[in-house]
Amino acid sequence: MKIIAKDREGKETAIEGRDGWTIMEMLRDGGLPITAECGGACACATCHVYIEDGWYEKLTPPSEAEVDMLDMALAVQPNSRLSCQLTCSEDLDGIKVTLAPE
Repeated sequence: MKIIAKDREGKETAIEGRDGWTIMEMLRDGGLPITAECGGACACATCHVYIEDGWYEKLTPPSEAEVDMLDMALAVQPNSRLSCQLTCSEDLDGIKVTLAPE
């Protein structure tokens, strides 16, 4: 599966996703500047991304913990998600994400 990621300067990168890994892990391993301070424990919002092009509706809704973390994030939009809470699968092949401001 592929993840199309746009960095904060607008440069797009195609990253190969691994089934069962999180999008946050793939972004980090792909060299994108994502902090992910808590390592994927949904205890910070430093892996905040915007879900693009109609993909948001295809995702599992955010948990209460994720909503609480997003409440503390900067520049939250209706299509905001924490990439540590999104697991790669064939259903997400081609998903487009943009890194949110730090």
